[in-house]
Amino acid sequence: MADNARAKKLADLIQEVVAEKLQRGIKDPRLGTHVTITDTRVTGDLREATVFYTVYGDDEDRASAAAGLESAKGILRSAVGAAAGTKFTPTLAFMADALPENAKAIEDLLDRARASDAKVREASSGATYAGDADPYRKPEDETDEDTASE
Repeated sequence: MADNARAKKLADLIQEVVAEKLQRGIKDPRLGTHVTITDTRVTGDLREATVFYTVYGDDEDRASAAAGLESAKGILRSAVGAAAGTKFTPTLAFMADALPENAKAIEDLLDRARASDAKVREASSGATYAGDADPYRKPEDETDEDTASE
């Protein structure tokens, strides 16, 4: 079992090699410049690596990029093996990163919150206090009440 530092170092190397190879070494038009490698995780035994990616485009572009990555998996693993110089080259699994969808969902929630805040601000713009503007007693008020009661 390898230590976490070694797994992290190998994950960083895999991310760098795969991104470089996708940019310069693979001629598949499905991959092109639309694919971005966002993260890589390696298991503790250094046998399997999961490579997370995002694709700029619509669902059709995402599907074609997934097929392109699957077909280029052997070439990418060979490039990782040459760069890593380890006894065993980890198998690569490509997984679409959910980050863009999560960011969109959060942005939608923030927009709803802003709209709700604007409604509250609009409703309270002409409102006044139910009682006095300052409901707390002050020392000079107590002396006025004492003289008024006598």
